[in-house]
Amino acid sequence: MAAGSVAAVILLAAGCGAGDSTSAKSANSVLPASDSKAIGSGYGADSGYGSGGTGADPSGGSAAGAGDKAGPAGQLAVRDIPDVGSVVTDNAGATLYRFDKDGNKPPKSNCDGDCAKTWPAVPASDASASEGIDAALLGEVVRTDGSKQLTLGGWPVYRYAKDTQAGDAKGEGVGGTWHALAADGKKAIDQKGGGAKGGGGESGAGQDTAQKPAAGTGDKTGKAGAELSIVANEKLGKILVDAEGRTLYRFNKDSAWPMKFGCLGACLDTWKPAAPVDKAKASGIPSALVGSVKRPDGSMQLTIDCWPVYLFTGDTEPGQTNGHNKQGLWFAVNEAGKKVPAAG
Repeated sequence: MAAGSVAAVILLAAGCGAGDSTSAKSANSVLPASDSKAIGSGYGADSGYGSGGTGADPSGGSAAGAGDKAGPAGQLAVRDIPDVGSVVTDNAGATLYRFDKDGNKPPKSNCDGDCAKTWPAVPASDASASEGIDAALLGEVVRTDGSKQLTLGGWPVYRYAKDTQAGDAKGEGVGGTWHALAADGKKAIDQKGGGAKGGGGESGAGQDTAQKPAAGTGDKTGKAGAELSIVANEKLGKILVDAEGRTLYRFNKDSAWPMKFGCLGACLDTWKPAAPVDKAKASGIPSALVGSVKRPDGSMQLTIDCWPVYLFTGDTEPGQTNGHNKQGLWFAVNEAGKKVPAAG
């Protein structure tokens, strides 16, 4: 083993999960053994998962079924989908979506490249409205490649590559920026007044599970004055939250030994590295598990049991756990510093 590698391992062993200093921001600060090497390149900027590769396939392949989803929409219809609301579908029953980073006044599409593999643009040709949809709201926008994309209420219209059956709405809430379309071009979930499954966005998400306090941890925002707390979640059990009650997550494509980062680039648009804390202000979790690590960009990130932890942008309120089991890669953390199982 090279001397540099030995030094990195010794540094990691000495810092990660060891010691119990209680000075301000005294988390164990360690440098990753390979602080510039990613495990996977992250999803396209707009998919929201950061799981490696491009499109919707975590293995790095192209989005499954994307080639079958680029055809004309035909006659649009309105369909009620549980947990989402009344959504617009194409003539095959595929849910249609809009993207918050696009514009509608004037219409503008900001989903190209890898993003468009996961979110195929719906062509403007051969689209018509049925009962419940105002034909005057249908339009088109010219994309960067010169093709014309359907718009509804000015918003460019997309399909989602992972919707495989009529009535699927797996794209609702992805990354907090993708939403099923209502008949007027707005977000179906907002008009339903409920929460979407899968991600955040402006309305929260249907798979949120309200958190209840664990014994001695106060309300769902955790123990007063604590920078880290354990709260009891109805489905997941005891999980770790920050000072604002936001759920903290770890990523399977990161590595604790040796420490490597799998969430880089576009992944960080959706998963925000949690800032280091004063381990003396951690409640319900052993202080020896609380540490920090220097990221490739020089910033410091909180670690729990040597694993970097993140906040999910799809969690829009304290107590939400929309990021848990995302793509089978992102998981809440329990009081022992371990990931919570997928089933909770």
